Amino acid sequence: MKKILLIAIAGLTLLASCKNNDEFTINGKVENAGSIKKVLLYEMDQVIDSAFLNENNEFKFHRATPDANFYTLLVGEKNFLIIARNGEELDFATNLADPSNTYKIDGSEESEKIRDFNKLSNDYGKIYQQIQEEYNQLVAKNPEAKEAAYNSLMPKFQQNMDAFSKEALKFGEENKDNLSGFYAVGTIDQQRYEQELIKYAEDIKGKFPNNKAVESFVTRMMTIKPVSVGQPAPQFELPTPEGKLVKLSDLKGKYVLLDFWASWCAPCRQENPNLVKQHNKFKDKGFTVLGVSLDKAKEPWVKAIKDDQLAWTHVSELKEWDGAVSTQYKVEGIPASFILDPSGKIVAKNLRGVELENFLDKTLK
Repeated sequence: MKKILLIAIAGLTLLASCKNNDEFTINGKVENAGSIKKVLLYEMDQVIDSAFLNENNEFKFHRATPDANFYTLLVGEKNFLIIARNGEELDFATNLADPSNTYKIDGSEESEKIRDFNKLSNDYGKIYQQIQEEYNQLVAKNPEAKEAAYNSLMPKFQQNMDAFSKEALKFGEENKDNLSGFYAVGTIDQQRYEQELIKYAEDIKGKFPNNKAVESFVTRMMTIKPVSVGQPAPQFELPTPEGKLVKLSDLKGKYVLLDFWASWCAPCRQENPNLVKQHNKFKDKGFTVLGVSLDKAKEPWVKAIKDDQLAWTHVSELKEWDGAVSTQYKVEGIPASFILDPSGKIVAKNLRGVELENFLDKTLK
């Protein structure tokens, strides 16, 4: 009898472990689905499958993947990111009546980590919403004080963003061996935390060779690295409106704001008064500006220089986005700027408004 019982237990154990390791399964349930009848499954930005809800508002997916990968469940207007790999059976549940967009996920440790990170992200998101509401209230009371309200709340906003980014980077470091870490670092500002993201890309390079999102991120970071903070600024020579050739190296010995802009760029023109202010304030302390225009015609370029009173050296290839220098500096949007130290090394990027003034005050005091 004992022998028969042991055989029976062994048989049950065998049945329990008989998973299809050539695919993964998602078992889902949607509470308060309302009029929603179908759930979509995305891989990257492509719909790869769909499933109808049954009478119990349940659905199921079976898919195969060569390696762990990101998938998104689209339930009505809500989407839920998961990570799945072959051999896993994921149990998903959500309640569409819950405004917090929370959900349950079991069967995938990486998906559970993403869920937990999203909870952390939502906490910081609530603080951001509070700051936004405070800003809206200040502007509603006094529309003329819009800029003052922005400047007063920006430190609080930045502090919140920095605290969140620190948490995201920490999470990423702790999960470099899985895709949840990559997901976390992908939520922070690439411009502001460029150095940290370049280092992260170097650390995970080659770890997820079949994942398109990771490979695209690594490629982008390695492309940006030559013009990142800490690197020597690439040298170039371009003509002024009068045709005089100016070398970047001619400005060595000063702090240089390398400003990529254009006469047709509204945000550039809006920032120009601040550049004029900082140039006038610090030009006698070893600071200058070199404007690199992405204009295509000389006349509007020269007119904008005159109209905005930009009293520093200006150069251009007059090729808009096709210029060799803007391509070399990986400029994908303007205004874009690089601050070089007296040796020609990049020490900061894309500082505008109060941030630029604070940097110059601290550096050139």
